[in-house]
Amino acid sequence: QVQLVESGGGLVQPGGSLRLSCAASGSIFSINRMGWYRQAPGKERELVAAITGGGSTNYADSVKGRFTISRDNAKNTVYLQMNSLKPEDTAVYYCNADLRAHWYSNYNEYWGQGTQVTVSS
Repeated sequence: QVQLVESGGGLVQPGGSLRLSCAASGSIFSINRMGWYRQAPGKERELVAAITGGGSTNYADSVKGRFTISRDNAKNTVYLQMNSLKPEDTAVYYCNADLRAHWYSNYNEYWGQGTQVTVSS
């Protein structure tokens, strides 16, 4: 019932910027955390950035100072502003949410379909 839909990926040159967005829809009672993961070919999926329902954030060391995660609670949407992009940032980026669909439900983890980010000259 819950769906996460990402958008904003694409091709950008080194040093450029992209803004990713992820909108959660369906039955949502409470969101504990939303975030972004990425997976490059041959590598393990890794956490890029996350934000809690209370607004606390954390980032991978490799993106600190370059990426900014934010949210719009009214829209159940999370954003990732990506600046000073490097070829090493090339990956499929996945939106992730840990949420309760109803007051009587357990927390469950949901994933978006992924959006490709390619940084190349």
